[in-house]
Amino acid sequence: MRDSPSFRPTGNPEADALLQSNPLALILGMLLDQQVPIEFAFAGPLRLAQRMGDGFSVGHIASRDPEELLAYFLQRPAVHRYPAAMARRFHALCVALHDRYGEDPAQLWSEAKDATSLLDTVRSLPGFAEEKSRIFVAVLGKRFGVQPPGWVAACAPFGDDQPRTAADIDSPTSQKRVKEWKAAQRAAGKSKAD
Repeated sequence: MRDSPSFRPTGNPEADALLQSNPLALILGMLLDQQVPIEFAFAGPLRLAQRMGDGFSVGHIASRDPEELLAYFLQRPAVHRYPAAMARRFHALCVALHDRYGEDPAQLWSEAKDATSLLDTVRSLPGFAEEKSRIFVAVLGKRFGVQPPGWVAACAPFGDDQPRTAADIDSPTSQKRVKEWKAAQRAAGKSKAD
């Protein structure tokens, strides 16, 4: 992973710094990135980390009852538009991460032999369907320098230069371009994969 990631999807320096330095926060942000604006989704990890304090760790979350986590997601402002569903998904995600990597979820990408195995591993996580998995591989490649052989093809079409997802945001200007492109796609009846 690159020493100085260029991932700034929230417009909040503290939230972006957490995403850049804490692998669990980054994975959670990607999990939350659905049916809410990108900046809201990726600000969720900071809200949750502030509420949980030292409890914001893979092992702590995995060892708790999922309903305990729900209380943190529901505090105002809620962590997501669908806080109950996301709290349960995040708990299941932490259980899976802890079972595989203990307290080091960055092993998800640091141990990947190639892009296909990285994509397959991400795809196997709770809450990560095909498109979300490809976008996360693009985030890792574009913003964090995690570029195992074949990463652009593995995350296609999200590895290209079109500003279409969180993977393309490194500044307020790029965030604006992504929003404009998404609005144009919606107006044309197209998806972000088109």
